[in-house]
Amino acid sequence: MGQIKVETCEIEGVKLITPQVFGDERGYFSETYRKDQFIEAGIDCEFVQDNQSSSTRGVLRGMHFQKNFPQAKLVRVIRGRVYDVAVDLREGSKTFGKWFGAELSEENRKMLFIPRGFAHGFLVLSDTAEFCYKCDDFYHPGDDGGLRFDDPEIGIEWPGEIRPEDMNINDRDRNWQDFSDYKAEKGL
Repeated sequence: MGQIKVETCEIEGVKLITPQVFGDERGYFSETYRKDQFIEAGIDCEFVQDNQSSSTRGVLRGMHFQKNFPQAKLVRVIRGRVYDVAVDLREGSKTFGKWFGAELSEENRKMLFIPRGFAHGFLVLSDTAEFCYKCDDFYHPGDDGGLRFDDPEIGIEWPGEIRPEDMNINDRDRNWQDFSDYKAEKGL
């Protein structure tokens, strides 16, 4: 069937994936996951959980990670448009503390593969967005961690089409720790 196009990113292990789409006047068809092609692209995980969320314009969810049970994720948008971000938290990585962001939308059908050891979040750019992701480990309640979405040391450049004061962020996400506190906890 279809082939996937895999782009490597500046951060080792993070991959931007575009599936082939077959369309006509009736609609379209696309394989969004095919294990043999993902393994060939260097993505060899066993996904065990699928999640889906719906959010409105300006909602920012992130920057989340699991402390003791990290998860690799394959994320995509099936309706709307988001700016998706991954921050490298892998100790000893040459890109530790660096971030990568990409627009994911129902139009571009791009997916982002985020390996274990990253914080992850997204900002909704459309009126609504449905966000889907596969995880290679189960969610463990009480294992949540996070970093501030606006930490100056990390310096994520969120799209300017939504001003920070117009972002809809819950208290938990607004009050995650700074990157300096995270590093101090880890003894880095």
